[in-house]
Amino acid sequence: MRVLVTGSTGYVGRVVLAELSAAGHTPIPFSGDVRSADAVDGSGDVDAVVHLAALARVRESFDDPVRYYDVNVGGTVNLLRSPPPRFVLASTAGVYGAAGVATITEDTPRAPTNPYAAAKAAAEDVLAWACAAGRVSGVALRLFNVAGGGDRDDTRLITRACGAAAGRLPVVEVFGDGSAVRDFVHVRDVARAFVAAVEGEGSGYAALNVGATPASVADVLAAVERVTGRPVPVVRRPAHPGEVRELRADTSRLRAQGWRPTCSDLTTLVRDQWATERPHRT
Repeated sequence: MRVLVTGSTGYVGRVVLAELSAAGHTPIPFSGDVRSADAVDGSGDVDAVVHLAALARVRESFDDPVRYYDVNVGGTVNLLRSPPPRFVLASTAGVYGAAGVATITEDTPRAPTNPYAAAKAAAEDVLAWACAAGRVSGVALRLFNVAGGGDRDDTRLITRACGAAAGRLPVVEVFGDGSAVRDFVHVRDVARAFVAAVEGEGSGYAALNVGATPASVADVLAAVERVTGRPVPVVRRPAHPGEVRELRADTSRLRAQGWRPTCSDLTTLVRDQWATERPHRT
């Protein structure tokens, strides 16, 4: 299959290109403005689109919510003007907000708490309505905490902890006692989920969770110290009011399509991220 990949030069995009090629597909990178006419022209001449391009900083989205809607929703709308048969959207587990359950299924109500997640939820809705109209077959992959493989986003826990162990960053802020649990997944396993979604059969629309390894903040810090052999400097802060103690991904629907995580254990996640810190180690 010929697969247009937006955001192809990004952290996830580079790995998606490699995994599509390894699976025998022909990935077509697109790293321009997804709101442009070029994006529309490209999306109409392929078998599938993997739409990764987006603004993705939660804190930044509060400062400029209009821009986040413009890019993340407007770009999706633009690509769907001339859609291919299959459309796979990168979404986020942030659409669930502060879910009142420990294990999140795709039926857990969406309740985004920031403009970034709200824009992703709106992009999901656009895709779902396009599918309902019979224009396209679509999947939204709701990614939990993507890690490993050279992540450069220091707001993410594993990346920041490895950076602090290397001496590139000063400290890791821990809010509360470090017992809060989140779900982590290796970027290679994420890329394979996109391949599975591209190859999936059936019509209509589906949203699928992509997670793999629940771990607490304390678990992550301990794994970083074990793998690196170095201490992680920590500053303790009061817990955020109302913070959800556990967020685990139910991935049974994605697994039913043949997907299995192969490199998302905590040790591999940390080891792969630590390898990219080599130039910065002090």
